[in-house]
Amino acid sequence: MFRRAFAALVVLAVAGLLFVLLWPQFFGLQRTFGVAQLVSLRAVCIVVAVVAAVLSTVLALLIRAGRRFLASLAVMLLVFGALNTAVLATRGFGSAGFQTATESDVTVLSWNTLGDAPGVDAIADLVLRTSPDIVTLPETTKATADEVARRAQAAGNPLIAYTIAFDQVSKARSTSLLISQNLGSYVISDNSSNTAVLPSVVAVPTSGGPLIVAVHAVAPTSGNFADWRSDLAWIASQCGGADAIIAGDFNSTLDHFTGFDADVVADDGTVLASDTVLGHCRDAAAQSGNAAVGSWPTSIPPLLGTPIDHVLMTPDWRVTGFRVIQDQDGAGSDHRPILAQLTPG
Repeated sequence: MFRRAFAALVVLAVAGLLFVLLWPQFFGLQRTFGVAQLVSLRAVCIVVAVVAAVLSTVLALLIRAGRRFLASLAVMLLVFGALNTAVLATRGFGSAGFQTATESDVTVLSWNTLGDAPGVDAIADLVLRTSPDIVTLPETTKATADEVARRAQAAGNPLIAYTIAFDQVSKARSTSLLISQNLGSYVISDNSSNTAVLPSVVAVPTSGGPLIVAVHAVAPTSGNFADWRSDLAWIASQCGGADAIIAGDFNSTLDHFTGFDADVVADDGTVLASDTVLGHCRDAAAQSGNAAVGSWPTSIPPLLGTPIDHVLMTPDWRVTGFRVIQDQDGAGSDHRPILAQLTPG
């Protein structure tokens, strides 16, 4: 009798844990240490759950006394895997098509270069190949960004480089932003607020273009967890107004954004946009069916990876193309570049 009661308690505990990992937003736990890390690995959790379910099934066939308990675990793990797969399917396993670009379109390229690891040649080649109007380069130094901009200018793409470095000790504490002169003139905000540990670059238009922010939020490690949460709040505040494009390494997935979204409401109370994910911003990957394709790490396949690099934009823009670039996995960075095409309106 005691053994059955204990087995029932274990089954209930496992069911509760799996439900928390499936949808931590229900409990408000998406930015809680431990849960935040695990929910970012949904695809890996699916694989682990399926393997554990198969193992439980085999053991149930071999161990008669624990057959009901093990079978219950197997069923729960399979349901967990199936529901997680459904969540990822709604976000999109990849739709890399781009509509024909128009003159008003803006192309955004983002790549965390792991401290200039791919080198100037690889970064510049990717910029020349994709012809972006905006390039966000977390962990990229001023020297590298300036040289990439120089090569782009020589090829006819008038990119201007801006860099903020918190110090010169670690290249990871530099973030660079390249903006085409075709978008107008920009100044770098001297507002003292910023992401806490790694720098972000806020470019303010002086001639009518969108606000542009190159983001680098810190990873949610035990020593930086509070800073990670404050970084997300800060990024959401950059999405509080109209006409903004924000891109970079958020070290967060759509799950972590929950609770920072805000409907865009007109003066008369009409809801103009309710599909925002962070502040008033939408996610380009989610809008285009690519939000389950992992940009990190490059050491595992994209569909097992974590989509922590993002291009966000206010409802002034719609997505007409997005892809996670997968041909740079051997370039040296642990992040894959992402590319988005945005159309006004």
